[in-house]
Amino acid sequence: MSDIAAIVLAAGKGTRMKSDTHKVLHPIAGRPMLLHLMEAVDALKPVSKVVVVGDKAEQLESALGGSAALVKQEPQLGTGHAVQQAQDALAGFTGDVLILYGDVPFVPTSTMQAMVDRLNAPDAPAVVVLTFQPDDTQAYGRVICSEEGVGDRILKMVEHKDASPEERACRRCNSGLMAVKAKDLFGLLSRVTNDNAAGEYYLPDIVNLATADGRHSAVVDTDPFEVSGINSRAELASMEQAWQQRRRARAMSDGVSLVAPETVWFSWDTELGRDVTVEPNVVFGPGVRAADKVRIRAFSHLEGAELATGTEIGPYARLRPGAVLEEGAKVGNFVEMKKATLGKGAKANHLTYLGDAEVGAGANIGAGTITCNYDGYFKYKTVIGERAFIGSNSALIAPVRIGADAIVAAGSAVTRDVADGELRMVRAEQLVKPGWADRFHDAMKKKKSAGKKG
Repeated sequence: MSDIAAIVLAAGKGTRMKSDTHKVLHPIAGRPMLLHLMEAVDALKPVSKVVVVGDKAEQLESALGGSAALVKQEPQLGTGHAVQQAQDALAGFTGDVLILYGDVPFVPTSTMQAMVDRLNAPDAPAVVVLTFQPDDTQAYGRVICSEEGVGDRILKMVEHKDASPEERACRRCNSGLMAVKAKDLFGLLSRVTNDNAAGEYYLPDIVNLATADGRHSAVVDTDPFEVSGINSRAELASMEQAWQQRRRARAMSDGVSLVAPETVWFSWDTELGRDVTVEPNVVFGPGVRAADKVRIRAFSHLEGAELATGTEIGPYARLRPGAVLEEGAKVGNFVEMKKATLGKGAKANHLTYLGDAEVGAGANIGAGTITCNYDGYFKYKTVIGERAFIGSNSALIAPVRIGADAIVAAGSAVTRDVADGELRMVRAEQLVKPGWADRFHDAMKKKKSAGKKG
């Protein structure tokens, strides 16, 4: 097999998004749509990747981090003109070229490979076009084949605005994605004209030019989901919903119980083990991994967290990046963790904040406990030993270490280390004034009564 290069078109202005963010950097499942596509491309191990940019090029440069060559299309004169901008970047390349779109993010590697395989089939098509057959053909360009719906050889490519009524009746639509040998691509593009209704240089015209040369081109059909383009906020939301529906179905087929699937939102990299139960209204941000037999209760939000076997969180729990629950640990309602580890069998059941903390196995963190980890300038760590008991409404002011089997009495503000097995109580002396409350209530009632009479 020959080498592969990818040209990704991302020069559009994305005006329908009405955003300061480049269109292809808007996220789906917590990841910019362009990076979804680039991951699929990378699985092919291409020797070259070229991204054609225009407006907001600096944002794409930052997002790609040097992983692809960037070339600019200015002015923007159509898709054919856009692909031509990659010619210098691919000088000397003689392999197969995939032409992709940054706003069509969910083309799987397997589909890209199918296009390349078809390009290298014994009949040697000049161009391979990725096509689909949607329920509503809308204004998509049409691909007219020798045996409509059966054969894969192309007779004609036509844009919707230039198509006749008979051609518009064809349901096979052009996704815009193609595979072409490098030796053919730029020679064909040099002959494309802008003699059409839009006055643009259309990439599909290379198919018609190859046909006029006596060569044939072929199609590879795919699921409409894989080639859905995103041009507006509404389409972004629709694609997010479609992706989530597929991810939920995959989770359940992998052995995860979703109590109310339509209310659970996954990230692109969420990993869940077998016999995990996810209750309603749970949101997974990026970087969550849960082992087997984990229970995630309702209205919890997780990001950058690791949950070992048999752990439980929620309801109404928030796990932020760096949160780690070891086997059998439990986080309850209105507990927040950030860059903290809860040891094996440890519990923080209510109304607690654990930040920059290490909690030993079997420890119990009482309701209302907080680790005071930030002084306004720097972060500090709290270490709580195995089987320690932290009483309710305690403030552990870092840096501080609580020893194994130690007890911190409720309401304590701990600023110094507590030794193993020690009881630490840090409270102001309790002051008692007998009868004071009765006298206060009597005085206030008289004052209120006098006010009403006045």
